[in-house]
Order: sequence, then structure tokens, then C-alpha cells
Amino acid sequence: MRRTVIIGDIHGCFDELVGLLEKVELAEDDLLVSVGDLVDRGPKPLDVVNLFRGRPNSVAVMGNHERKHVRGIYSYAQEITRLQAGDGYADMVEWMRTLPYYFENDHVRVVHAGLVPGIPLADQREEILCGSTRGERELQTLFPDSFWHDHYTDAKPIVFGHHVTGPEPLIRDNRILGLDTGACHGGVLTALSLPDFMIHSVPARADHWSQVRDQWQLPVLKTKPWHDYTWPELAREITRFSPTSDAPTTAWLTAVEQWSTDLRSMLPALVTAAHTTATRLDTDRLQQHPAAPYLFQARRNRLDLSSLTEQCTTPRKTIALATALQLNVPEFPR
Repeated sequence: MRRTVIIGDIHGCFDELVGLLEKVELAEDDLLVSVGDLVDRGPKPLDVVNLFRGRPNSVAVMGNHERKHVRGIYSYAQEITRLQAGDGYADMVEWMRTLPYYFENDHVRVVHAGLVPGIPLADQREEILCGSTRGERELQTLFPDSFWHDHYTDAKPIVFGHHVTGPEPLIRDNRILGLDTGACHGGVLTALSLPDFMIHSVPARADHWSQVRDQWQLPVLKTKPWHDYTWPELAREITRFSPTSDAPTTAWLTAVEQWSTDLRSMLPALVTAAHTTATRLDTDRLQQHPAAPYLFQARRNRLDLSSLTEQCTTPRKTIALATALQLNVPEFPR
């Protein structure tokens, strides 16, 4: 008999997914369905996506984590996934754009996060189905003292993920089934097979999110736009990450802080160099100079440390002026 096998939130836990499918004894003609959140927090998000993309008879619904990638909303977890996926990231996101917000067949309805009972799936708001922040707020407004599924009365089972239920799935009357059992946090990965209503699970091999977060912190930090932060923004980023960083990351952030300090300490020398250059060049050569706006200010005695500080508000602007005035600049930490 052809089964429908529904998997809870996978979050990049590819090895656990493979182990679970082996335990389920997934057949070629079985329909494999993901409740969404294939990616983020785990070690192998691209492998998980490629399994669903490459296997016939497979469906994944849009989770809030896929939606973040599709909409270009990057928090720490999404930045890590982007680096993990490497050259495959853009293609992965294009595939995510095609994901449906719900799935339904003769046996079951599947959404990632929730729905408003009594409204057909096709008329549900996408934000609610996938569990975006706005969708969560809307459900809380509608059901301030209960869960949305407390009000679900249809006979057809509804399966969802999104909220970790603990080490065991949420099962109520074989109609309401929550399958997010926290695999990426060291819990278990859970599957439901239908129509036999069998629960299958495998334990996580590690607290993946804790490990991935530490492993990828420095690579993610190195992708941040340090050259384009304003000086206060740069200082805030260093302060934000320093307390939670491991030794290599702390050392790198210290080097970035020193780089920032060295750049800002160049401002008096830049003022002097601008005045010297403005005095040395005639007007035609001054107009052609890459630092012309600053040089004309210097010629008119309108460039001092205070005014230059107001203009060189980022490392990039400071480096550009120093380079134009042929001054050596400190190298950004590798």
C-alpha cells in the first residue's frame, strides 16, 4: 500500500533524516512530505534540500525559515545557511520560491505552523500557514488563551511543525499532530506514516544548533560589512558579539577593533595631508584629484579635524581619502 510519510522540522539534520527514512523503510512509491523548515540551524541544509528536490514523490511545504530566505530576511541562522550552501545557495532559494504553503490529500492536511479553523486552506493567510512573526501575532490575537488547534474540529487530520512539542510529538485524537520534536536542538526527528498512523523517530546525533552556531560564528562575522558600518555601528557590533565568542573569534574582533582605532587615529594626518596637497597643486590639478572636495575645503580653510570627522563616518570613506592622499592604511584583519 502506498503510504504518506510526513517528517517534522528537519532544520538541516541530514544524517538524522537518512536514518529516519531507513527506519520507516520508505518505498519508492511512498509519498514523502515535509512540514517545512528544511534548513537553518543544522549542519547539512543543502543536502536536505537536495534530497527532497531529487526524490520523486516528495513534497515540502513552506516553513517560516524557507520564507526568510525567499524574502531575503537574514538573521544569524540564515547567514550561516547561506555560507553552508556556498555556490548552491541561489539555486536552493529559487527552488524554495516554488514551495506550496500547504498540502492536502485524501488522508491528511499539512501546514508548517497553523491555520484558522473553519477557513478553507486555499483562503488561509500565508503568514499564518508558515508561522511568520506577523502570522504568529495574528493567531495570538484570535486565540489569546488557547492554541489554534484547540479549535480545529474537522475530521481530516491536520499535521504541523514549527513549535517544539518536546521529545514526543503532540497527538490528539489522531486528528491533531505536531511533529516538531527539536531535532536540531538535540531532540529527536519524528515521522508520521499514513494511513496506518504509525509514529517513527530517531534521536539527534548532537545539539546541532549549538555546535553550528559556534562553528560558523567567525565565518559569518567576516562577511559583515565592516567597511561600511558607521563608527558607532562598528563599535556596537564588536560589543554585541565579543561576550559570546570563542577565543579565535574574540581575537579577530579585537583585531577589528584595533583596525578601527588605527583608522580613526589617521584623521589628523589626513587633515594635514589635505592642506599640504591643496597648497601644492594648482586649480586644474586640484579639480582632477580624487580627493578634490576635501582639497577645496582645505584651500578655503574649511577643513579641520572636526569637519573631517563629520565627513569620514565609515572606514570605507576614511580609507578612500587616505588612498587618494597616498597615505598607508592599516590592513583589515583576515
